[in-house]
Amino acid sequence: MKLFTVLKNIWSIKELRDRIVFTLALLLVYRVGTFVVLPGVVPAALDKAAQNRGANDLLGLINVFTGGAFDNAAIFALGVMPYITASIIVQLLGFALPYFQRLQSKEGESGRKRLNQITRVLTVAITLVQGGGYLQLVRSIPGAVSPEVPEGLFWFSNIIILSAGTIFCMWLGERITDKGIGNGTSLIIQAGIIARLPQAFVFEFQKLFSDNKLLLFFLELALFFVVVMATILVIQGVRRIPIQFAKRMVGRTSSAMPAASARDYLPLKVNSAGVMPIIFAQALMFLPATAIQYMSGDSVNTGRINMLNDIYSLGYNVLFFSLIVIFTYVYTALMINPTSYADYLKRNNAFIPGVKPGEATSDYIDNIMTRITLPGAVFLGLIGILPSIAATFGINQQFALFFGGTTLLIMVGVALDTLQVIESYLLTQKYDGLIKSGRIQGRSTSGLQVGQPQ
Repeated sequence: MKLFTVLKNIWSIKELRDRIVFTLALLLVYRVGTFVVLPGVVPAALDKAAQNRGANDLLGLINVFTGGAFDNAAIFALGVMPYITASIIVQLLGFALPYFQRLQSKEGESGRKRLNQITRVLTVAITLVQGGGYLQLVRSIPGAVSPEVPEGLFWFSNIIILSAGTIFCMWLGERITDKGIGNGTSLIIQAGIIARLPQAFVFEFQKLFSDNKLLLFFLELALFFVVVMATILVIQGVRRIPIQFAKRMVGRTSSAMPAASARDYLPLKVNSAGVMPIIFAQALMFLPATAIQYMSGDSVNTGRINMLNDIYSLGYNVLFFSLIVIFTYVYTALMINPTSYADYLKRNNAFIPGVKPGEATSDYIDNIMTRITLPGAVFLGLIGILPSIAATFGINQQFALFFGGTTLLIMVGVALDTLQVIESYLLTQKYDGLIKSGRIQGRSTSGLQVGQPQ
């Protein structure tokens, strides 16, 4: 009954209802586009090639992110992936180049608009490069391109269509962010991932049912539930550092700064890096496959590289786990600046009990971040290799992909972000939240946030 009451409350808020309907409508448009095949492409040949390819390789992972559009050679085959790549590049440039640093932190709204323009232009450039590579991949599949289509026309028309498809997906994401609910780009990726989940469930059920191992299927579902719950705990996990506000004289009396109470805290997230370490590590792990193409026949070296390209091998998983842990620390160091926390507290006449303001506070926060990042990094590493472990124990590759990696983190993270927005609408209208105790915290609940959770 609690669920129906919550749904009724959500539907009774007109603005929230309109935003949800608008979001679902645009996501439906995106899903329709994932089935519109590029001109000159033979779908039957693509289906045959997809069946002969492993689900856990790079192309299979991209296909999951695009909701099957990659294997379908659809107009949305690249989805929003070029836009994500461009956004990551611009974000990393903000750590390296002073010009981008000024745009990100000092020039306010005008700086953000300029960064958006740079990101969009870079998206087009990346789409042209990736689109050319994708069309070359399609042409390499026997029978995938109709012989009646001239080669020049195939390249010229489809590179424009792929670029237009990516720009349109980017536009859909921006419209969802502005007039819908949640982050539009993340929701588009999540829609593609979730679209593949029912198929993976059905395939695993049919496989175990035919082998008279239906109990094992429910055991796998229970394990999947545990993994999801653990992921939620880590995403929402924060280390709360107690803070106090210095008293100031008001006439002949002294008073504390606003919001001063024993419950004031500075939240530091256990997993500040999010999904980025897995993305970076995964990009490096695909380099061995490229290196194989340039090996001249050295059987020893080729064998070692093949081992690193085998997701079931011990060497691959150990290296992948280590890279995730390393990138977690690196990305956290780039994203979290203890000095900015110390300056923020100093500007607001706040301090950490027992710690001197300034450099001592910065060092204290840095030490805490180093300690709490370790369990977050280890958890991310385990999540990264969990699909390989699940596949090794007999779970089919399609279903194993959802046991960890970027797919699981994106699904859980985007769901929490969206539910957080919905809950904020409910609380604004004096309704109960989505859960009985506490408040839902998404991935964006971090940074310089002082006070009790909203």
